[in-house]
Amino acid sequence: MRKQYEEQLAILHRELITMGQMCEEAITSAVRSLTQNDRELTGHVFEVDAGIDKKEREIETLCLKLLLQQQPVATDLREISSALKMISDMERIGDQASDIAELVPYMLGHTDQNEKDLQAMSKEAIKMVNDSVDSYVRRDLVLARSVIAYDDVVDEWFVRLKAELIAMIGKDHANGEYCVDLLMAAKYLERIADHATNIAEWVEYSITGKRSKNGVIPD
Repeated sequence: MRKQYEEQLAILHRELITMGQMCEEAITSAVRSLTQNDRELTGHVFEVDAGIDKKEREIETLCLKLLLQQQPVATDLREISSALKMISDMERIGDQASDIAELVPYMLGHTDQNEKDLQAMSKEAIKMVNDSVDSYVRRDLVLARSVIAYDDVVDEWFVRLKAELIAMIGKDHANGEYCVDLLMAAKYLERIADHATNIAEWVEYSITGKRSKNGVIPD
């Protein structure tokens, strides 16, 4: 019975890694479609988001089977319940990527330093998503807590971009709509980082039975 449980748990881990990779693809494609004004890539983001939704349902079904069929002990219960919480956050990450892609038709399509900063910010958010899922699979408490701390880095990027865009509007009001759209994209990336932090907190809970903080992320 225990061997069967461990085999199913290994499947769960692989599925979570796949879902995390899909989130990375969605974020990367969304930011690229925005900075390159690529409408075709925008459609790809929506397709990946739909795939993330499907993967969430598949993992949810697997978790429920583990709970109902394997009679897990306390530590196992924490691990499975944490996975259920994590996939909810990953599903929201897919939604945030789609929100970024939806801004593409409204962008003016010119490239400047602000868009390069947005790309750099997206790489930091992707790192947090990848590390948070990896910490769960490896049961790495140190890595999970480093993700939680790293949220400050993405927050700093948002503050920097916000200041730059406000200054840009001040110099030329004609850039107002473009700056607002870019700021919205940065805000979505900040929320993605918040969801990655949430995932890491659930990893911490699955290992220790406690969360360092209880983050609430508005939709």
